[in-house]
Amino acid sequence: MSQNIEKNKNIELSTFYVGDALCGLDILKIQEINKIMERTPVPQAPAYVLGVLNLRGQIVTIIDLGRKLGLGTTEITDDTRNIIVRSSDGATGFLVRNISEVVEMDQSEIEKAPANMKGIQGKYFSGVFKTKTSIIGVLDAEEVLAFTEGEGDR
Repeated sequence: MSQNIEKNKNIELSTFYVGDALCGLDILKIQEINKIMERTPVPQAPAYVLGVLNLRGQIVTIIDLGRKLGLGTTEITDDTRNIIVRSSDGATGFLVRNISEVVEMDQSEIEKAPANMKGIQGKYFSGVFKTKTSIIGVLDAEEVLAFTEGEGDR
C-alpha cells in the first residue's frame, strides 16, 4: 500500500505585534509565551539583546524583536510578552508588543515576502499570509536568530 502524501499542510501561526506590524510564527517553534521581564544585562551584546533570564533553570537570551527588525524599541507595558523560541542553540525570547490570535493556514497560501515590508527587511520573513482583514508576516525564526558580526550598534 502506497503512502498517501499530503500535498497541502496546515500550520498554526501564533500572531503578535512588533510595533504596528502583525507577524506570525509557527506554533510548533514556540516553547512558551510569558511576561517575565526581570533580566540580567549582557555586557557588550548587540543593542537588541536586552539580557538573559532564568526560566526554571534554563538561561534564555531575550531580544527586542522591534529593534532587531528595525521597528524601534518595544515599550514594556501590561501587554508586552516574551515568545520563547526553541532553536539548536537553546532557547531565545522574542520581546513583542502584544500577542494576537492563533491563525490556521495552509502552507501553500504563503506568498513570497516583499523585499521591504512595513520598513522591515524581507530576509527575516519566509513569506506573508493574507487574511480577509490583514497581512501577516511569517517570521523566519532561524534568520532572526542568526547573530551576525557588526550588529552591536543597531
